[in-house]
Amino acid sequence: MIDLKNPAYVGGHKLLEGKSVLVTAAAGVGIGFSAATRAVEEGCRAIVISDIHEGRLQASVEKLKQETGLESVWGQTCNVAVEEEVQALVDFAEDKLGGTDVLINNAGLGTSKLLVDMDDAEWDKVIQVTLYGTMRMTRCMMRTMKARGNGGVIVNNASVLGWRAQKEQSHYAAAKAGVMALTRCAAVEAAEFNVRINAVAPSIAVHPMLRKSAPEELLAELEGKEAYGRGAEVWEVANVMMFLASDYSSYLTGEIISTSSQRA
Repeated sequence: MIDLKNPAYVGGHKLLEGKSVLVTAAAGVGIGFSAATRAVEEGCRAIVISDIHEGRLQASVEKLKQETGLESVWGQTCNVAVEEEVQALVDFAEDKLGGTDVLINNAGLGTSKLLVDMDDAEWDKVIQVTLYGTMRMTRCMMRTMKARGNGGVIVNNASVLGWRAQKEQSHYAAAKAGVMALTRCAAVEAAEFNVRINAVAPSIAVHPMLRKSAPEELLAELEGKEAYGRGAEVWEVANVMMFLASDYSSYLTGEIISTSSQRA
């Protein structure tokens, strides 16, 4: 039986066997790289990962190859706030993968500031990456999947802050609430051409960079609110993404699944 307060890593079950996958913001140690790793462990045949940081991206490509043994791994830099780069990424993935079966939209940006102290530029920066970036990737991939004609899956990364209030997070929360609404509405449109679109809504997902950058008191407070007294491991969030990307969720579309153990 799994220890819910200290879970052991769960191995793959071939949920994505034979599928091709594209993951944005997948360099580093966060949810994106974990999702890419899980996709390979779940049997995907080929994968493209992207990030805005070229050096970190290439290091992550090599790490993913070494850790999983999969050679069909490619990286492409992309700033999801730039339409031309989004199109270039989707075209690159289509070429390398021979058609993208699964898109995982992980790119997002957050800062902490009181709304009364925030200027338009800081608000716009978060919205451009977190909401507009998800919209651009979703729109571009929907067009591509529709034209290709053999369906596909899109999984967006939202946040419980799309439902829940938190001080100094008005811009990020507004963006993630937008991602939720985008997911629901786009899913209805995409169903007509055999594409499913869902989202995960994590609360706090813990990784080394977060431990290093976030105030210790804030982390303790947020983790203390969770039912298990801890934040999620990034692979636990990635596991839900894998379920949504797999055929096990064939009747789900337009849904937001929370990975929080706390009620919204």
